[in-house]
Amino acid sequence: MSVEEEVMRIQKKLSKMTSEDGSGQEQALDLLKELQNLKINLDVLTKTRIGMTVNALRKSSKDDEVIGLAKTLIKHWKKFLNSSTDNSKSSSSSDNKESKKEEKKKEEKQEKKEKEREKDKKLPSSFPPSSVTTDSVRLKCREMLAAAIKTDAKDDDFDGCATPDELAEELEEAIFQEFKNTDMRYKNRVRSRIANLKDPKNPTLRTNFRVGAIGAHRLATMSAEEMANDEMKQIRDKFNKEAINDAQLAQAQGTKTDMLKCGKCKKRNCTYNQLQTRSSDEPMTTFVLCNECGNRWKFC
Repeated sequence: MSVEEEVMRIQKKLSKMTSEDGSGQEQALDLLKELQNLKINLDVLTKTRIGMTVNALRKSSKDDEVIGLAKTLIKHWKKFLNSSTDNSKSSSSSDNKESKKEEKKKEEKQEKKEKEREKDKKLPSSFPPSSVTTDSVRLKCREMLAAAIKTDAKDDDFDGCATPDELAEELEEAIFQEFKNTDMRYKNRVRSRIANLKDPKNPTLRTNFRVGAIGAHRLATMSAEEMANDEMKQIRDKFNKEAINDAQLAQAQGTKTDMLKCGKCKKRNCTYNQLQTRSSDEPMTTFVLCNECGNRWKFC
């Protein structure tokens, strides 16, 4: 017979004794002693509810010895219940702690991602992906470019803008990325940027670069004509207009001839015009244009 069955057997007898208003409890002490010797666990206590039966017997009995043993059993069985409650609380507490730890980890990961996103936003999108170098030639070029950018400039005038050193690093990186080495083409490109940035007559180029109106990649590839100061651009425009006018005049009023030979290309494909440049009694001056090489000359 199992422990549970033994307990059930004893419980029936004790219940009968309790229902008889305290009478017929002569065997109660022996039954309680049997219970004391059985290995009763929490599962048996829960299924049989023997604790309630023993407690009812304690209340109805008039035998001090029965009452004392009943109290002892009840006290002993309560330890099972308390232990079970503590384990349940401990398990629940442990689960809560684990849950909080997991939530904390998730929050930390989320905060880390947010910080990385903010950091990426602050980085200039046009800045070269890899501008660190130990090449002595490149470092020297960066130093000279930074000095050229600083020419006649006060840092207070460019608050919030990139520093000359940062701009020089970005510009040099853009030039280097085009040639992939530090040969003469690279050096000539750097020299031309330095010369134009340092030009005291060309502050516009320097200012536009510092405030970001002209980017590093744009400045790295600009031609001499594009970087020239305003005065030089006006002179070039004037020369271009004069050359266009002269060419149009020669084509409109000139006379083609193969009688004249160009002193440069030795070809006989010329156009000439005759103009009165001296007094009326003097012969006219003949202006000649070589249609092959553009050489010009005059003779009387």
